[in-house]
Amino acid sequence: MRKGSLEFWPHRRAKKQMPRFRRYAAVNEETELGGFVAFKVGMTHVSMIDDSESPSKGSEVSRAVTILEMPKLTAYGIRLYKKGYLYRQAYTEYFDLETAKKFGIESKNDVKAIKNDSAFEDVMLLVFSDSSNLGFGNKRKMRFEIPVGGKDKDQKLSHALSIMGKELKASDIIKAGEYIDVKSITKGKGWAGVIKRYGVSTQVRKATGKVRHVGTLGPWHPPKVMFSVPHSGHMGYNFRTELNKRILMVGKASDAARVNVSGGFPNYGLVSNDFLVVDGSIPGPAKRLVRVRKAIRSSGKIAEPQISYISVAAKNGA
Repeated sequence: MRKGSLEFWPHRRAKKQMPRFRRYAAVNEETELGGFVAFKVGMTHVSMIDDSESPSKGSEVSRAVTILEMPKLTAYGIRLYKKGYLYRQAYTEYFDLETAKKFGIESKNDVKAIKNDSAFEDVMLLVFSDSSNLGFGNKRKMRFEIPVGGKDKDQKLSHALSIMGKELKASDIIKAGEYIDVKSITKGKGWAGVIKRYGVSTQVRKATGKVRHVGTLGPWHPPKVMFSVPHSGHMGYNFRTELNKRILMVGKASDAARVNVSGGFPNYGLVSNDFLVVDGSIPGPAKRLVRVRKAIRSSGKIAEPQISYISVAAKNGA
């Protein structure tokens, strides 16, 4: 029987820390943005009223949740897009010079010049993250772009100009009960053999000279080893996307005591910024950068969950 999944191929290490989304959900409301970045803090569990259509509807249930901390995000520029040959391409960029200069970003056209530009077809907001005050002391600033909501390009541009140079809050982008898609890098496990990497069964000790190896490399013809044959190689540290993760709570920095566990989260520390409580698990270890977008396939209703208890017990096994 075939062992191992070919769903993700090739199995290779991610080349950069910042994930990339190729598509975003349509955001028609003027006051909304389509995504942001956060850092994985750790996991705990909550008690809440089940509002799904399951047999436990209306009863109190316990759910495993992941805490995401949102660094300080500041909008520093606008990137315009137009339709190119077979794909969308960047048209031009405009920076808020005062904000860009403050963080060492090379100056480009001032945002005032954008008002005379009418050849664009879509608008993206340029944002940088200041994560210097996170629980694990990350000092690296990251830049990325997020889609801007609006019914047409002029409304999108107007909204982007209105938040230029301002700090973005989690509560301004996402609401409790909404569904998101997350993209992150899984845990890196180093070099692994076929037993661990693909789940191949061990060989009978007396049948072959080896035990922890694949039984056959394939038929004589074609006279080559196919790519689908399990081999040893690097395991983990791959980009993975998970769809339709529900936001159970959107908290402010002043509410961090509600989720901070005793002694701090292992390998992370304490939450001190805006945070999210997400239902279920998210790929990657603590401190991992997580790219978030509004759910692109969501059809579920948006209703704020009723959380009655959040566990803050120590997670270090003490």
